[in-house]
Amino acid sequence: MSDESIYRYQMDEPVPFPPRRVVSLVPSVTESLFDLGVGDRLVGITDYCVHPADQVAGLPRIGGTKNPDVERIVSLAPDLVIANQEENTPQAVEALRSAGIAVWVTFPISVRDAFNLLWNIMHVFDEAGMVERVRAMEWTCDWLERRAGQLEHPFRVFAPIWHDPWMSFSGETFASDMIRVCGGENVFSARERRYPLAADLTDAPAEPSAGRDIRYPRLSTDEIVAAQPEVIFLPDEPFMFTETHAQEIIEWDVPAAKAGRVHLIDGSLLTWHGTRMARAFDVLPGLLEPE
Repeated sequence: MSDESIYRYQMDEPVPFPPRRVVSLVPSVTESLFDLGVGDRLVGITDYCVHPADQVAGLPRIGGTKNPDVERIVSLAPDLVIANQEENTPQAVEALRSAGIAVWVTFPISVRDAFNLLWNIMHVFDEAGMVERVRAMEWTCDWLERRAGQLEHPFRVFAPIWHDPWMSFSGETFASDMIRVCGGENVFSARERRYPLAADLTDAPAEPSAGRDIRYPRLSTDEIVAAQPEVIFLPDEPFMFTETHAQEIIEWDVPAAKAGRVHLIDGSLLTWHGTRMARAFDVLPGLLEPE
């Protein structure tokens, strides 16, 4: 089975009946299932599924997102396992499917994709109790998009996801689209990842990138400074940026440092597709407001 067939984003129904026993390999989906009223159907979650803390505390853990315990998952006899193309490996997905387990591989790369996923979850689980809540989130998103579209000069945003080397994301990602919706512009939206590392960080020759994920470029400090970001978000995941990193950046010759717009943020607001978008809509636009 090819990676492409494993990672087909399923818009059809992953199972022919509402699942009653579910394993989530995606922390943002785990939280969303509880928020959508179907968290009681979870029988297994990853070590990184930490929200909502009081409700996930007693659930069986099946390992990390990259190295789930397949035998443990099979022993839980789930009707459905929910995975994500970026967070889980094709090897784990194939192993589960080979064991006869239905796996729903999700892959939202925009805010609207994430809303589609929420609607699909309510449909697949045959649970419509939170329809009005999701509609309210969409109305907020609509308002933010209209507001963002009226900005003559949205703030240019740099948001790293790794350090040493610096790494960020292109415009073909959920995080970049979240920045857009909230009124910013990702300074590396058009920047593709180059292989090998030397080609990303210097002018060294690049290898063909066919079949490789080019959405997460590695960056030199000089390239970041040349992009002249006006706002910098330092998330606490997947890499935990701290005040030490913020102090390093404040020394850079960039507008964000000069204006005091280097912000340590909750990384889930940028990268967790799902119901956590409501929190992102409440926090991120305020960090992109003119003073």
